[in-house]
Amino acid sequence: MDRFVIEMGMGIDFHGQDVTKAAVKAAKDAIPKSCLIGLEEICGFTQDNINENVLIDVVIGVTRPDEVIKDEVIKCFPVGKVAVRTVCGGLKTEGLYFPNFGDKDDSIEVAVASVSVKIKK
Repeated sequence: MDRFVIEMGMGIDFHGQDVTKAAVKAAKDAIPKSCLIGLEEICGFTQDNINENVLIDVVIGVTRPDEVIKDEVIKCFPVGKVAVRTVCGGLKTEGLYFPNFGDKDDSIEVAVASVSVKIKK
């Protein structure tokens, strides 16, 4: 498979310290930054064959990669076969502790996503 597009995204969970929510937001941040018009106009893919010819490779950097629910990230992508890998990264920084918002402590979780769209020739 050859890389077609690479895009980055960032997601933040201000309250709740949920790395999955931050990861989903990072993936969703990357998606609208690209228009994959070339999949149809250059590669000739259609709604019928796009899922078998396109791989979406997602790498999420978060402070607690083992806690990310990968299926939640996969749901963000409307086409292709999606593979998600989580790695140690992201950022945990000081925030505001407000239990009514679901906070467990006073931190903010930040996730970074690298999304590569790969195509089968």
